[in-house]
Amino acid sequence: MTASLISVVAAEPAEGLQLRLRFEDGTQRLVDFAPFLRKSIHPDISKWLEPAAFSSYRIVHGDLVWGDYELCFPVADLYRGVIE
Repeated sequence: MTASLISVVAAEPAEGLQLRLRFEDGTQRLVDFAPFLRKSIHPDISKWLEPAAFSSYRIVHGDLVWGDYELCFPVADLYRGVIE
């Protein structure tokens, strides 16, 4: 499947700052966002380390987003299960 056709259809919380994602082709990935978020020194990124803030994710048009697109990752990276 090419990156332009991939979309997230479901996201469920897992342990810590991990989400179990399901994509439209049925693929599932467990993605750990903690390393990325902990590495960031920018307050607009590190604020998502707060469990209540992190759990406010939503799926919009196949993208996984937080806030008003304040935090969003390339779907292709999510599909691979690795964010940097």
